[in-house]
Amino acid sequence: MSLEPQQIAKLKRLLGEALELLASAPGTERATPKQGRQIKRNKTAAEKGGPVALMTELIDEGFFKKPKELGAIKTALEERGHYYPATSLSPALIRLVRAKTMRRIKEKKHWVYVG
Repeated sequence: MSLEPQQIAKLKRLLGEALELLASAPGTERATPKQGRQIKRNKTAAEKGGPVALMTELIDEGFFKKPKELGAIKTALEERGHYYPATSLSPALIRLVRAKTMRRIKEKKHWVYVG
């Protein structure tokens, strides 16, 4: 079965109209092809770099001039409204140590971090 060019044009027009009706129907959140699919929203801490970026900010502010334990780092982040379990902060600290952004020192069976 082959379609005539006029029939194809008519089908395209009808399909376009149907898509516009669906997009404008109440309760639908689909974007029309003309609008694209870009949705603006605030970036989360993870998108900005997560704990590594937040700890880098602490380094820049001089928080790590004196050695800090993991608990003190966790508390400092919580005071800024960023809640991470210690199990998420440890790998981030290790990344900073490996990147030579920070150093860690063993004091009395615990690691402390200096920036």
